[in-house]
Amino acid sequence: MSATPDPLFIVLADSLERQIRGGAYRSGDKLPSLREIAASRGYGKNTVVSAFELLVARGLVEPRRGAGFFVKEAVHQVHQAGESADNPSRRRAMDIVWLMRMQLRNEPGQLAVGDAFPPSEWLAGARLDRSHHKVARGGLGALFRYGDRLGYAPLRHRLVRRLADVGIDAHPQQIVLTHGANEAMDLIVRYFVPPGGVVLIDDPGYYPLLGKLHLAGARIVGVPRLADGPDLQALEHVLQAERPRLFFTQSLAHNPTGSDLSQAKAQAVLRLAEQHNLLLVENDALSDFRPATAPRLSALDGLERTLYLGSFSKSLSAALRVGYVACSADLAQDLADLKILTAVSSSEYAERAVETLLAERRHARHLEQLRAQLAEATHNAYALLDRMGAEVFVRPAHSLFIWARWPGFDDAQALAQSMLDLDIVMAPGNIFSVDSERVSPWSRCNPHAVQDPRFARALERLRG
Repeated sequence: MSATPDPLFIVLADSLERQIRGGAYRSGDKLPSLREIAASRGYGKNTVVSAFELLVARGLVEPRRGAGFFVKEAVHQVHQAGESADNPSRRRAMDIVWLMRMQLRNEPGQLAVGDAFPPSEWLAGARLDRSHHKVARGGLGALFRYGDRLGYAPLRHRLVRRLADVGIDAHPQQIVLTHGANEAMDLIVRYFVPPGGVVLIDDPGYYPLLGKLHLAGARIVGVPRLADGPDLQALEHVLQAERPRLFFTQSLAHNPTGSDLSQAKAQAVLRLAEQHNLLLVENDALSDFRPATAPRLSALDGLERTLYLGSFSKSLSAALRVGYVACSADLAQDLADLKILTAVSSSEYAERAVETLLAERRHARHLEQLRAQLAEATHNAYALLDRMGAEVFVRPAHSLFIWARWPGFDDAQALAQSMLDLDIVMAPGNIFSVDSERVSPWSRCNPHAVQDPRFARALERLRG
């Protein structure tokens, strides 16, 4: 079977990189304008923009406001010294950074079908605007210094009660507050993963984690994600063959598939972890969207060989950047020390804001309304996808992620590139895979965004 050709923006980026490496463009040279390249090669504007942004992520060119894109001064010196031929781990990490930049873009007129957040108007019910005065008054004198190394103590005490609600017994000294769940992952990677160390992750899985692991020089092994959790046969095989120390997984509301771990599979995963001395890093960033009684590895294990990660990005605000890790008390102390070295402290202001919001009576009503809105959007999205002839991987009653594929589009990356030229931003399946070169027909869809009529019109146009 012939290999699937790369998307046009990668073809263009690779072509320009070869010219830069070969000396056709020297350090400090200005590249042709977006308009010139689009006209000369017959590409759409978005294709050229994507290629240039990929070159920026690879560290080859830099944008200068109002002037264009220029070859970075250090490119040729590094290349001539023989060091650039690229550290593959860093190169792969930078490509993932580019993918993240694409997901974070919010250009006027674009529709982000692959978005990972609820609509902003849904989150407005948390009334973030009302928290500032309470935070400022309550923290006067403390808000001008670094906070506690473990994080704001009242929020950690409140989290103890929230964790108890989902069956996790913890003490405030077992909780480290972080700059979002992503910093929690970063601290764990720094602490546990040496260069060349084997790490297991869900496949498909959380692609920013892939970037962190590549940057650390880890050897990443994917465990196939099924509708009810990890593939146990594959997990047992890799545990016997590779003897890894860590397995990063999402039990509930899995990103990108939306699937949930079953009770039976949770117990089986814990048995395998005990047999093979495996630590489980459980990312439960969407805990507010799943019942307290849903099976969580950390609840069944009691934080013996599990580390539990949480976040408020999806239910309060991503801008607050407040997350946490719950683990053994000794490990929490070590992670807090590592946090001091890498970031000094997390934001006490943001942590006070979260604690203020959680303490208010309307927070429970906000979560109830948020779940109801998501359930309605998910139901309507399933109906729309069925009318479009799409295949849906799994169908929880409400999900922030829908993993879907469309007949006639076997390469989701190629579909995403074509959609980008129509101002539709998608999240193709290959970016969530350990092997990003492997062609995937699946895409992550946001249940609210997928209902925008522009998406169906664009897909119909491509079919035509």
